[in-house]
Amino acid sequence: MALTPARTMPGVLELLPLDQIAFQRMLDVIRRNYERFGFLPIETPVIEYSDVLLTKTGGETERQVYFVQSTGALNAASKVDEGMPELALRFDLTVPLARYVAEHERELSFPFRRYQMQRVYRGERAQRGRFREFYQCDIDVIGKDALSVRYDAEIPAVIYSVFRDLAIGPFTIQLNNRKLMRGYFESLGIVDGEQQMLVLREVDKLDKRGADYVRDTLTGEMFGLSAGVAAKILAFVQVRSTSLRDALDKLDALGAGPAAMEQGRNELKEVLGLIHAFGVPETHYALNLSIARGLDYYTGTVYETTLNEHPQIGSICSGGRYESLASQYTKSKLPGVGISIGLTRLYWQLRDAGLIDTATSTVDVLVTQMDEAQLPAYLALASELRGAGIATEVVLEGGKLGKQFKYADRAGIRFVIVLGEDEIAKGVVTVKDLRREDQFEVARSELAKTLRVELEQAAAMG
Repeated sequence: MALTPARTMPGVLELLPLDQIAFQRMLDVIRRNYERFGFLPIETPVIEYSDVLLTKTGGETERQVYFVQSTGALNAASKVDEGMPELALRFDLTVPLARYVAEHERELSFPFRRYQMQRVYRGERAQRGRFREFYQCDIDVIGKDALSVRYDAEIPAVIYSVFRDLAIGPFTIQLNNRKLMRGYFESLGIVDGEQQMLVLREVDKLDKRGADYVRDTLTGEMFGLSAGVAAKILAFVQVRSTSLRDALDKLDALGAGPAAMEQGRNELKEVLGLIHAFGVPETHYALNLSIARGLDYYTGTVYETTLNEHPQIGSICSGGRYESLASQYTKSKLPGVGISIGLTRLYWQLRDAGLIDTATSTVDVLVTQMDEAQLPAYLALASELRGAGIATEVVLEGGKLGKQFKYADRAGIRFVIVLGEDEIAKGVVTVKDLRREDQFEVARSELAKTLRVELEQAAAMG
């Protein structure tokens, strides 16, 4: 019988163990920081009802959704007659969050502070750096009826803490406000909401496509704006700040405008000042009036985070404020603010740029087998080390000692323990440190303590 070729579909990230450990440690850093700021974990099912998942999305999203063939009877309320399967895989974590909050509204305490770190699925075209299955790491604060803009300032504080601890290089959290942008467009005579949204989507392309592209689009047949109006829009969206004082001055320099513009400006000023109060250094956040975020549901503050020395990577984290999270599921007004780290793509980009390496093994020690008759002694030694909090593996099948050392080296295990006749007779063990390429003897009774000190010193040095 012919063998079936072992292969994975394009658009998934399948890692070797030491790479997976590096990825998992990034997840751990993100989770630790989310919890440090008081966010609570939730998980939602990978599969949702199609009519719930796609209530408020357009055709483009629907074309990217993976539908699931139900094995049971179709729900009569689902769009059977339209040919839509009953179930689908979630394509982000925001829509499931909206459903979750609406469904459990009476059981939750508001403001509801949640984090969620799970895989999502999207029918991306197979191309470099685009994934069909990927991790999103989200935080959101949801209010009941109202939510202070102060929470908009807390989100960048969390993100600063995350990326500081990930230690992936200098970064900047860039902020804008959709009310400010819409108000400014209104002052230029662009008052239709749909047209404003289209202009927002175009200026959001400024950093990727350049000023000439945006200018030509705005003055082209689709928009028909005058050269003067397009020039003012470009001047507006090219505003950047270098410090908190500079940001506040540049907001004041925009001049007076409609009510929406004034509200957006005031919100931005408050948010920028509170970010400073949260302890985020001024070098790590800035005003960027081209940040718009393409999704329609953002209504106020918006964020994007970039690596200063690697702008080609683009945004590594983004989000913003929305006025009603779950209006398609409940009559309650549930405003919120949140941000998302697309960790799979971020990890892939960082590794591709040479900014992260494979990790060391999660196993600290390998106990070799010198004599099969001494296996109970090896197992007892391993149990003692595990009891001291040291991850330990035992070679259960013997072989040449050199081969056992080679296995430890390839597996990324730092310490190798040798306990032969000579060591047993002297009451010691031999420890080989593969990282430092040296070895030493230590009293059997002191082994766990000695290794614990070595591992703690290594952890402190990073």
